[in-house]
Amino acid sequence: MSFSGIYPITDDAFMSQPGHENLLSEVVGAGIAMLQFRAKHGDREKARRQAGLLLEICRQHKAPLIINDNVELCALSGADGVHLGRADCDIVSARSALGPDAIIGVTCHGSLELARSAQDQGADYVAFGRFFPSVSKPEASPARLEILREARKTLDLPIAAIGGINRNNADRVLAAGADLLAVIHAIFSAQDPGAAARGLVCIHAASVRAPGGPQP
Repeated sequence: MSFSGIYPITDDAFMSQPGHENLLSEVVGAGIAMLQFRAKHGDREKARRQAGLLLEICRQHKAPLIINDNVELCALSGADGVHLGRADCDIVSARSALGPDAIIGVTCHGSLELARSAQDQGADYVAFGRFFPSVSKPEASPARLEILREARKTLDLPIAAIGGINRNNADRVLAAGADLLAVIHAIFSAQDPGAAARGLVCIHAASVRAPGGPQP
């Protein structure tokens, strides 16, 4: 399993659009590292059905499925892991509920202290951001790209970056030290989400091949 690459984030609103199954299959089949699902608007049973569909697509393309915020939904759906925010279940409780093989990621915003604590508690990756103006979360606190350089020096975990990342700025984020690029709008609001995902995958692959680039 690679914690390096493009990390698209979809939600239940996108999954209500016509043709979403084919679009999601193209995105996951683009060679992404992982897919995250945010169930924000539907009821519990609807979210479980949607997560089950995503899991089928991810299994077809051998990509892990991560559930945002919801440890219970992760356990019920059989997804590969959970991404926790600051207000969510703690890492130790999530690990106890999901088992030793579950992937657990943690949002750290712009805080190395939070990232170090997450590492000590057994997180599998940490996420920093937002780094650029975000359509999905415009109210999110900004973070400096320098935090990625500092994290690279002091952490032993894979590092994800999120917030306004697109094909025009992805190189800057990768050069600063990110392993995973979490992307929402630049993929799922594109006219062709599959092509957008493939383009970002190619940018990441070129960065990995470059001297000193992120390692898969």
